[in-house]
Amino acid sequence: MNYGYVKVAAAIPCVKVADCKFNAGQIEKQIIIAEGKGVQIITFPELSITGYTCGDLFAQQLLIEEAEMGLIQIVNNTRQLDIISIVGMPVALNGSLLNAAVVIQKGKVLGVVPKTYLPNYKEFYEKRWFTSACEIKDDSVRLCGQVAPLGKNLLFETSDTTFGIEICEDLWAPVPPSSMLALQGAEIVFNMSADTEAIGKHAYLRSLISQQSARCIAGYVFSSCGFGESTTDVVFAGNGLIYENGTLLAASKRFSFEEQIVISEIDVEYLRTERRVNTTFATCRSYTPLDAPVSRISTEYVNSKELNLTRTFDAHPFVPQGPTLDERCEEIFAIQTSGLAQRLQHTHAKSAVVGISGGLDSTLALLVCVRTFDKLGWSRKGIVGVTMPGFGTTDRTHTNAVELMNSLGVTVREVSIKEACIQHFKDIDHDINVHDVVYENSQARERTQILMDIANQTSGLVIGTGDLSELALGWATYNGDHMSMYGVNGSVPKTLVKHLVKWVAENGMDETSRATLLDIVDTPISPELIPADEAGNIKQITEDLVGPYELHDFFLYYFLRCGFRPSKIYLLATRTFKGVYDDETIKKWLSTFFRRFFNQQFKRSCLPDGPKVGSIAISPRGDWRMPSDASSSAWLKEIEVLG
Repeated sequence: MNYGYVKVAAAIPCVKVADCKFNAGQIEKQIIIAEGKGVQIITFPELSITGYTCGDLFAQQLLIEEAEMGLIQIVNNTRQLDIISIVGMPVALNGSLLNAAVVIQKGKVLGVVPKTYLPNYKEFYEKRWFTSACEIKDDSVRLCGQVAPLGKNLLFETSDTTFGIEICEDLWAPVPPSSMLALQGAEIVFNMSADTEAIGKHAYLRSLISQQSARCIAGYVFSSCGFGESTTDVVFAGNGLIYENGTLLAASKRFSFEEQIVISEIDVEYLRTERRVNTTFATCRSYTPLDAPVSRISTEYVNSKELNLTRTFDAHPFVPQGPTLDERCEEIFAIQTSGLAQRLQHTHAKSAVVGISGGLDSTLALLVCVRTFDKLGWSRKGIVGVTMPGFGTTDRTHTNAVELMNSLGVTVREVSIKEACIQHFKDIDHDINVHDVVYENSQARERTQILMDIANQTSGLVIGTGDLSELALGWATYNGDHMSMYGVNGSVPKTLVKHLVKWVAENGMDETSRATLLDIVDTPISPELIPADEAGNIKQITEDLVGPYELHDFFLYYFLRCGFRPSKIYLLATRTFKGVYDDETIKKWLSTFFRRFFNQQFKRSCLPDGPKVGSIAISPRGDWRMPSDASSSAWLKEIEVLG
C-alpha cells in the first residue's frame, strides 16, 4: 500500500550544447538510476536533448533530426522500464518549431506539450525560433515513428495520480497553464525550465513555485538547466525543486558541476483531502472559463513497489522551527492577546480571573493575561490569580504558582478546596478514601465554582486554561476545568504550550520569573487530583494515563489537519519516533487517541469561545463539527490489524 505517495524526481543532467547523442545518453542514465530508486515520474530541464542555449542552431535541420534520434535512443533503451519520463526537445510541426515536453513510457510517446508563453525580452529570444502552443491548431504530431497527442491541455493519468506539464515562462505568466490544469484534475505539475540566474532571482523563483503549488493545492516538480548550459552571457545554476501545497520537500544543490537527481514523495491523498475541504477550489473549477477542453491520456500500469519514503516528518508539527521561531511565537501571543483584549473591552470587564496551578496551561494563560493588560495599559492588579490547593497539590507546584504570580505583580488569592470537598463528599455520601472519578471531578468542579464566583465578585471574566490536546482527548472535567468565560489556550496543543512557556522564559523575563517558568516547564504534567506519594511528589502523571502528548499531538495533526487514516498515521509515527517509542507503544496510544477523540466529542460540542491560533481548532464554531454519538469502530478496527 502506498498511502497516496507518488515518488517523483527532478533531474539535472550534464549537458553539451547541441550534442544530442551525448545529452540523450545522460538522460537515459538518469532515468535508469531513478527507476532503480523507485521513482514513478521524472522530469528533465527545458530542451534537455539539445540544450537550451543553441540559439540560431535551432534553425538547422541537422539539429532537429539529431534531437529526434536522441529521443529514439532514449525511448528504445528505456522501453523495459515502468518509469514515466518527461524530456525537452524542439519538435518540428508543419513548418513551425515547438519548444516541447515529450512524455514517454515503455517505448511509447504518450504526448507532446508545447510551451505556451515564449519569453522575448532581456536575454530571451524564443519567438525568434519557436511557435507558441496558442498558435497551433493540430492535436497530434508524428514523432519517433509514432503519432502522439499534442497540446497544452494534456492531462496524463496514472494508476496513482493525474499530472500536467508547463514549461518555464508558463509559470511566470499572470495566469499560468498549471492553474487551469489543476482545476481540470492535475494533482502534480511538472515544469521543465531553463531559468537563468541573477542576484535575488532564486528567492523569487522559490516563492513563485511555493505560491503556485499552494494556490493549485498541488505537487510541483521543477527542473532547470545546470552546468554545461552556461554560455556567453548567461549562467544556469541547476534548480531541482519539489513542492507540495506550498511546502518545499526537496531541493538540489545550486551551481553544482555534477549531475543531480532530486527525489521525494508527493502525497496526493493529502492533496485530494485539501481540495475537498477547500470549497473555493471547487467553486473556481465551476466558474473558470477554459480556452480548450483537456485531453486525458492513460499511461501504462506501473507495478507497485514497496513504499520507501525519503521525506521526513516533524515529530512536533505544531512547534515553530528554524529562523522564524521568534516571529511565530510573537504571532501566537499576539493572536491570543488580541482575542482576550477584545473580549475584555466588549464585556467591560474589570478583572481577569485565572486559576493558577503551577502547571503549563495555567501559566500560559496567566502570561497571556499579563501581556493583554500591559498592551491595554491596565494595571496587572486587575488580574486575579487564584491558587486552590487540594488533596493532590504538591509543594513544588504550589510554590511555583505563588512565586510566579508575585513576580508578575498580579493579585494573588488562595482558596483551599479541601474542606469544601470534604463537606461535599459527606453531602453526597461518597467515601473520601475512594479515589475514583467522583473524587477527582468534585475537586475540578469546586475550583471552577470558586473562579466563577470570584469573577462575579470582581466584575471580571474567568479565563480558561485548557489546551487543544486536552480537549482532543477529553482530558477535562465536564463543567469543571472544561468551562470558562473565554479560553485563550483552546487551540494551542500541549507541545506548543510547553514550547511557548519556555520561549517566554528565555525572552525578556526577569530572573525570578524566568527561574520559576523553567521549573514549571520541567514539572511532570498532572491534574493533581490524587494525593501525592510519601515523599510529597506528584503521583498522578497524565502521560502515564493517556499517553505521551508528543505522540497525541502528532496523531492529532495528521488526523485533523491532513485527514489521514490510522494506518497512515501509524506508518509516519513509527518512522518519525523510531528509537523513541517502539511500534507496540505507538499502536497502543494511537488506539487510545481515536477511542477518546470519538467518545469525548460531547465536551467539545459546548466549548467556551476562544481564539483560533493555528491550522487546527476543534470548537464547534470553528474547524471541527462532529456529532457527539459518531462511531469510532472503523478507525479502531483498522488499528487492531496494524503491526
